[in-house]
Amino acid sequence: GADVRIVDLGDADIIHTKTEDSHANIEYGVRKILQAGALPVVIGGDHSINIPCIAAFEADCAQNGPIHVVQIDAHLDFVDERHGVTQGHGNPMRRAIERDYVSGMTQLGIRNVSSTAKEGYEDARARGSDILSVRQVRKLGTDAVLERIPQGARYYVTIDIDAFCPSIAPGTGTPSHGGFAYYDVLEILQGLSKRGNVVGIDLVEVAPAYDPTESTQILAAQLLLNFIGFIFHNKG
Repeated sequence: GADVRIVDLGDADIIHTKTEDSHANIEYGVRKILQAGALPVVIGGDHSINIPCIAAFEADCAQNGPIHVVQIDAHLDFVDERHGVTQGHGNPMRRAIERDYVSGMTQLGIRNVSSTAKEGYEDARARGSDILSVRQVRKLGTDAVLERIPQGARYYVTIDIDAFCPSIAPGTGTPSHGGFAYYDVLEILQGLSKRGNVVGIDLVEVAPAYDPTESTQILAAQLLLNFIGFIFHNKG
């Protein structure tokens, strides 16, 4: 197998109330990881951290080609602007699709319409996004879902823990019932690692204070470690 070394870069410096400055620090860190030829695995934070993560890929994509974003989430996060906010946790997928090096988007587990208005769904689909709810994913099955994702592409995977059912992941700010079970997602991630090249990962919205049992945190850790294992196993 591949010789894998995991390096913990620690926390990005977050300046409270200053989103842009905080995001700039995250972007700097992710850009450095990419320059080192490593795979960035970023743990949130709220979903707005995806914005600087995707921004950090600009130079990498100019050299290595575009990225296809795979989002696993209960919410579409495709708001352009709400209450003057354009860089918040409701905006990341909209900000991502605006970048010319994001070639497309697959959004899985989406079931909570309230986060994005009808226009957001129409806008996302008009820009080529493939949106599937949990029930649609289950009905299609893992292999058929993977078939819809471009083969041999460079994938950036963003996982919001609220994609999972709150019965197994209560530790999040916006729980949404009817979510994924563990293997629903794990098998998609395993398939992705064989189908193309995973070049970036973030996992967001785990709120440990809301889950004294720590099962949400364990789910997040197990998911990431297995995903990293699949990626390097299939590379090796």
